[in-house]
Amino acid sequence: MGERLAPPMEAMAQTIAERVISLVLDAVDVNAVLDDVDLNAVLDRVDLNRLLARVDVNELLSTVDVNRLMAKVDVPAIVDQVDVNHVVQEVDVNEVMSKVDVNAVVDRVDINGIVEHLDLEAIVEETDLGAVIAKSTSGVASGVVDAVRSRTVGMDEAIARLVARLRGRTYTGPPGPPAGLRVTVAS
Repeated sequence: MGERLAPPMEAMAQTIAERVISLVLDAVDVNAVLDDVDLNAVLDRVDLNRLLARVDVNELLSTVDVNRLMAKVDVPAIVDQVDVNHVVQEVDVNEVMSKVDVNAVVDRVDINGIVEHLDLEAIVEETDLGAVIAKSTSGVASGVVDAVRSRTVGMDEAIARLVARLRGRTYTGPPGPPAGLRVTVAS
């Protein structure tokens, strides 16, 4: 007889339990219960390491919509909070420059593009070409004059020796400065 009564009794007990639980839950003020709960004491009992070990971070991150998240970020407000002067002071410029491949940088410079943007007419207008030409030609001219003088002195010496020989005298060298003039050499 126990076998015949057991299934209906279990079903009735299940129904009664569900009804009792429903009545208890309806009667309980959940907010009042939560007000009485000491959350700090509950959190102290939670083993976060054990809990986090059960979290699949990759699965969690796969559900994050990064574009939607970034759309909500106020980048200018974040940048406004950055102390650029402090950041720059922390940079070791020598170390940064030691890592720069100058040849690679120069290879990337478009010299033709730079030259195309130059206003050559304005540069020529601001340049005193006459002075440039005068300086360069005066340098050449003074070099030529010095060479001619040097040759002339050499020829004078040769002529003076020849004349001295023809006169039967010994050549004693070029005449010095007039008496009373002293030559000073700057060092």
